[in-house]
Amino acid sequence: MSLSDLFRRSEPAVAVRGVHLDLKGTPPTFERLERLLEVFAALRYNAVLVEWEDTFPWTGDLRFRCETCYAPQQVVAFREKAAALGIEVVPLVQCLGHMETALAPAGYERLREVPHQADVLNPLADGARALVQSMVDDVLVAFPDLKHFHLGGDEAWSFGTHPETKAYIEAHGKGALYLHHVGPILDKLNERGVRPILWHDMMKDWAPDALRSLAERADLCVWGYRGHPDTTPHHFNTKYIQRFADHGVPLWGATAYKGASGHNVDVTNNDYHTENAAAWVDVAGRFDMQGVFATAWSRYSTHNVHCETIDASLDSLMNVAVILHDGEPPAGGVDACVEALGEIGERERFEACHGPMAKLGELRETAWRHVRILREVATMAGIDARRRNGGHMVKTLGYLRNAVAEADTLAAEIRAAYAGLVEPIWIDRYLAERIEPLRAELADLDTRIRLLDPEGWRAASG
Repeated sequence: MSLSDLFRRSEPAVAVRGVHLDLKGTPPTFERLERLLEVFAALRYNAVLVEWEDTFPWTGDLRFRCETCYAPQQVVAFREKAAALGIEVVPLVQCLGHMETALAPAGYERLREVPHQADVLNPLADGARALVQSMVDDVLVAFPDLKHFHLGGDEAWSFGTHPETKAYIEAHGKGALYLHHVGPILDKLNERGVRPILWHDMMKDWAPDALRSLAERADLCVWGYRGHPDTTPHHFNTKYIQRFADHGVPLWGATAYKGASGHNVDVTNNDYHTENAAAWVDVAGRFDMQGVFATAWSRYSTHNVHCETIDASLDSLMNVAVILHDGEPPAGGVDACVEALGEIGERERFEACHGPMAKLGELRETAWRHVRILREVATMAGIDARRRNGGHMVKTLGYLRNAVAEADTLAAEIRAAYAGLVEPIWIDRYLAERIEPLRAELADLDTRIRLLDPEGWRAASG
């Protein structure tokens, strides 16, 4: 199966087909990052939404940088490579929620909506807007010729809970507070000829005047990763899209190709993405949307564990690309996408990453099932001494011990597969998040069961 067999339409179903790089989790090496741009272009993506987070070489506070942040000259090289491939770069800098990168370091507590939580910015705090503007300006230096700039702005869960912001909302409304904070940033971008984009979820209940004011200054990107907007009971239901359209807000859509199957999942669920991407093609056409992004979350939030990696999700990347281009799933489904990865030199690498990751995911499910059984049985045995030595505990403990040993073997295979794709520090941390909790459970349960059934434990340990 070749790419020409998959991409059949001469005119794409969606004009702007964006792919997302969420770099706050398992960020690619710079060499792999450049190569991914070539992959995106081959799969007919013509925009890339880059959520740099702590991989950007921030100048305002060096603590915003991670251990493997890209160098300034690498960011410029990325920009130039994208331009040469005809890919529009849309940087993303958070402006309200998901602000952990900027709010976590000591000294930023005063800018938080809730002092002990580093996720949401207090939009009325002195210096809050200046912090966001400084980060936007940093990115604009590296990308001086942008058409669009994404300011995030979603999932600000504690928005309006600080006494001052609560009082402001009671007096003026949610939209007024949001625009009080973000409006001047939007205006500065517009003055440069850059059109801002914001995620939509915080605006779905705004008053009409606030929506109309926003429409003059920014686009909204409506996101939702499971099911169809027409039938979902959630925040991306078509009724919200219709309300935005009725107030003149220019719209984008966002499906996903990975990172929406569970916060700690190892391989993505292609069925979810196939259904959802097709739904967004439908909705994008009905509402004359500017384009659709295929998001690719690497963490659900900055302070959450890693989820699916890019290189174990290339089958889904291609599958969603075909749907956004042709308006329907590819002939032959995801299997055809895997076959076509060979044409661009990515099949062998994908299979080397996807295979052990899929095994790791299955193994973890089995291991945690053993942990649950052991916790329940050990509690039973602690209460009722007559039920301690039937062999069930020590046998299941052996299963858990074998699972941890097998996970260690898989870890070595995964490290080898990702060599040169992701810096070792991030693969080590990805694997630690998955295996070390099981190792800790094994150690604790081993001690407990040895005390509850010493004879059985000695016989099994042999």
